[in-house]
Amino acid sequence: MSKARSNYLRWDEYFMAIAKLSAMRSKDPNTQVGACIVDANNRILSIGYNGAPNGFHDDNFPWDREGSMLETKYAYVCHAELNAILNYRGSRKDLEGAKIYVDLFPCNECAKLIIQSGIKEVIYLVDKYKDTDSVKISKKLFDECGVRYYPLEIDKKIDINLTRS
Repeated sequence: MSKARSNYLRWDEYFMAIAKLSAMRSKDPNTQVGACIVDANNRILSIGYNGAPNGFHDDNFPWDREGSMLETKYAYVCHAELNAILNYRGSRKDLEGAKIYVDLFPCNECAKLIIQSGIKEVIYLVDKYKDTDSVKISKKLFDECGVRYYPLEIDKKIDINLTRS
């Protein structure tokens, strides 16, 4: 009798891999972020990635990181969390109690959206900006509003081969 495969992806790894795969759609030359929202039954509700707002052509978008506010991406870009929440087409009640997987810890603006949507858990890979006011505010908001957050511990390298065998 053969045994079941043992090196399969855990649910958390699977959903984070989907968030990372979604991030690959981002045209941001510096930072690609993806998000995957999942319900309590491990069903994917929505995904998103960071990018220009609908109708703002990517070639005309100010992707720069330095310069005046008008010349940089920061005032314009839609974050992955925002896009995942807005991409959801079901009842808003279905987001209540959901989890969101993101490869980069959410900024304070996304934290507010996560809280307002009813998402109760944030699983992330990297907390690259942990010393910024934005992330400190995010954590304060999450703590005060009962949103659990923690880094995903990955114990293996996950390779995805999209070539035909």
